[in-house]
Amino acid sequence: MLIMARRIGVLVGSLRKESFSKKLLKTLKEVTPDSIELENVEIGNLPLYNQDYDDEGNPPSEYTNFRENMKKYDGFLFITPEYNRTMPAVIKNALDVGSRPYGESIWDGKPGAVISVSPGALGGFGANHQIRQALVFLNVPAMQQPEAYIGNIADLMDESGTIKDESTLGYLETIMKSFAEWVETNNKA
Repeated sequence: MLIMARRIGVLVGSLRKESFSKKLLKTLKEVTPDSIELENVEIGNLPLYNQDYDDEGNPPSEYTNFRENMKKYDGFLFITPEYNRTMPAVIKNALDVGSRPYGESIWDGKPGAVISVSPGALGGFGANHQIRQALVFLNVPAMQQPEAYIGNIADLMDESGTIKDESTLGYLETIMKSFAEWVETNNKA
């Protein structure tokens, strides 16, 4: 019997062309078990959330398209840098757009995980925990262990953006294996 891979929507918190978060996604796809499939979700085109659009029954097409697209996923992975010790605005905005209108959240009950990266030593700890805090409210069972703070990311990648450090590759493989198990355990489908 052929078992279909669970589809995971990946939200990358950096819009920068040469983003470490975007480059990390490439490596994660290589070490992810076959039971899940990572699909990048574009969030940079979402207008800032304004409840008036929903209240007036006239949300921007970007909201509607995003909400409909996100319903197809069995779980979510957030890969994010840290900006000023917090999550990037683009991730916060995507969380807000997806959680509305009230009672119609696309996040509700679907499993998630957060991987934060930083050129500094702290590995995006603040952003990671801010996203987790929002996920608690949004009823997203967020993977607790292993925690994923990837510090000194620039030193771990080669010129093409591939992780060159073998111990980090092994750690990323462990994270993705645990996430695949988390998705299966926490999926309502």
